[in-house]
Amino acid sequence: MRRSFATLCLALTYLDPALAAPAIEHLEPPFWWTGMQHKNVQLLVHGAGIGRMQPALAYPGVRIVSSTRVANPNYLFIDLEIAPGAQPGSLDLVFEGADGTLRQPYQLRAREPGSRARQGFGNADAIYQIMPDRFANGDPANDSVPGMLERADRKHPGGRHGGDIQGAIDRLDYIAGLGFTQLWPTPLVENDMPAWSYHGYAATNHYRIDPRYGSNDDFVRLSQEARKRGIGLIQDVVLSHIGKNHWWMKDLPTPDWINFGGQFVPTAHHRVAVQDRYASQADSRNFTAGWFVESMPDLNQTNPLVANYLIQNNIWWIEYAGLSGLRIDTYSYSDGAFLTQYTKRLMDEYPHLNLVGEEWSTLVPVVARWQRGKVNFDGYISSLPSLMDFPLVEAMRTALTDPTKGFNEVYQTLALDHLYPAPDKLVLFGGNHDMARMYSAAGEDFDRYRMNLVFLMTMPRIPQFYTGDEILMTSTVKGRDDASYRRDFPGGWTGDRVDAFSGKGLTRHQHAAQELVRKLANWRKGQAVIHNGKLMHFGPEENTWVYFRYSDNKRVMVAMNNNDKEMRLPIARFQEMLKGTGAGIDVLTGQTVDLTRELRLAPKATLLIELPET
Repeated sequence: MRRSFATLCLALTYLDPALAAPAIEHLEPPFWWTGMQHKNVQLLVHGAGIGRMQPALAYPGVRIVSSTRVANPNYLFIDLEIAPGAQPGSLDLVFEGADGTLRQPYQLRAREPGSRARQGFGNADAIYQIMPDRFANGDPANDSVPGMLERADRKHPGGRHGGDIQGAIDRLDYIAGLGFTQLWPTPLVENDMPAWSYHGYAATNHYRIDPRYGSNDDFVRLSQEARKRGIGLIQDVVLSHIGKNHWWMKDLPTPDWINFGGQFVPTAHHRVAVQDRYASQADSRNFTAGWFVESMPDLNQTNPLVANYLIQNNIWWIEYAGLSGLRIDTYSYSDGAFLTQYTKRLMDEYPHLNLVGEEWSTLVPVVARWQRGKVNFDGYISSLPSLMDFPLVEAMRTALTDPTKGFNEVYQTLALDHLYPAPDKLVLFGGNHDMARMYSAAGEDFDRYRMNLVFLMTMPRIPQFYTGDEILMTSTVKGRDDASYRRDFPGGWTGDRVDAFSGKGLTRHQHAAQELVRKLANWRKGQAVIHNGKLMHFGPEENTWVYFRYSDNKRVMVAMNNNDKEMRLPIARFQEMLKGTGAGIDVLTGQTVDLTRELRLAPKATLLIELPET
């Protein structure tokens, strides 16, 4: 098992041989950089009695601004100021105390050129989401790691199955070939929990990649190898809670580090309470301070030490691994004032980065509150560029499963885009690891699956795709059934009968779905009108819907028929966009579509028509 840089640093810690002084168990962040926009970094130092010692250093351009001692004497928080002219190198932190002297090396690294100006993921991108444990097993030797609580058991639907970072690296060519330009793995940091540790949302160490996935170096290598193929890496982060086995829980820094004094109080999930003028303070506090489950303690982000720790940790990973953005889990469950500070700090450091928050609500105003530039009734300010577009996702799922409603909810949801400061920056998806599979949501109807896919790839949004949907993986659709949403991707393990990466063993429909995804995602890569063009849609009629993406010289027409019978639509209704155009080319079939008098739509048909340039 490889040791992380932090572990190596601790191994270098040394004492004056004539004295017995405390040892440092944790020093976080494990290193930092010169030339950062924010000149200060706060070090969390943990070790028996370290809080009773006095820190000092002598390094050009670096000074200790302050030291914060807390109720627990095993912690010391040291604020360093790194001047603009400070040079990369190794400095010695010296700790003096009654029991002796301790010296701790600390490294300042040089930033990668252009780091601050890095471009985050945007409208020209398409995101491919994986659950690493269920995607591909590139290194069977790390499936189970001695000393960690949960061992691999591929037969257990809720257990670890052995997928890892090496498996993802080995399949990057497949992802790039499909046409995707961003990769979003669910969290990879250590989750040393006794059960359900594969999902990654219960961190037990914020600075360490889980050894069952690989090492910190492997994560950096994934980012580098992805970049070589034109793919950016998005890290999934959790701000609101940790796992019960986090090393903090054995020796909490402060009594208020965890909400409700470390006692389990469940959240009632009243998410609107934090933006409801009539809400009780009890409901508002319960939403952000309550715990998801007893095994996930909720962090008290009103404690400035906790807040700064989380902010620095996210900046550290962005800088260290060369990330193109973050996906922020359970976004609104964090303290609102903390989120204001968090998003501002990150965007100040990386002005062109993208951050997408998860606000799982079907109500547009609830989601819109959190986007950068939103003027809220209570004056709340956010610097968050993007959010997951749950309202539009759920509206489209309803359209595909309830013919009595048709496309009306989709149409009406899009009409509320004026509530977002930047609706085109939202991330739209067909499904993810917490939802029924796209194909199953569409009633395992290939034609409606195609409809959803074209919608995903042509809306004025950033599309996100969940691995396995390209081969029509299925799940249960009623109730919550995580195991069915997260089955192993076939071909990711030696001996799999079906190999979706090569196409071996796929059915005719699965091949067709895979080719459809490949065609659409690669087509979209070269379509500026889809990336940045405007949208005009016409009100749905008789369960049909027509919309256009357009710019000054380019037009694309999308027409959908969600009926089991042929529908004929009069072309005259769409002349505002067609402007007398007589024909176009269907991207999906390559066939010419007559647009002179009426548009014929076969049962459950979807047409994606490129119109002549103007």
